[in-house]
Amino acid sequence: MLTPETLPKHELVGLRAEVVDSSDPTLVDLSGEVVRETMKTLVLEGPSGVSTVPKSGTTLTFAIDEAAAAQAVGTASELPSETASSTGQSGGCEGVAYVTVDGDVLLSRPPLRTERGADSKWR
Repeated sequence: MLTPETLPKHELVGLRAEVVDSSDPTLVDLSGEVVRETMKTLVLEGPSGVSTVPKSGTTLTFAIDEAAAAQAVGTASELPSETASSTGQSGGCEGVAYVTVDGDVLLSRPPLRTERGADSKWR
């Protein structure tokens, strides 16, 4: 089951994501749906088109369904309205949990990361 604690071990394609911090300042506030993932990048499709975001040196916030996140303790299910609007969510942030992940944790081939988990030493 997809929870905030297990998000790095799950498939990211289809999730809404926003870059909240990056070593490249031009990527900050970039948001969209993850449409493809490689070992070192995420491809986001948003209002400004398709963008490739490196995982390394980037912090991302993912929006996940609160029903899946409800089983996790300490889930932040509500954020200030400016955060909800910056991720392109309409109608507020009800029913959505936001999970912030260091992109370095996601550095792995997607099938290996989902099979073995994000803490695997093998890349």
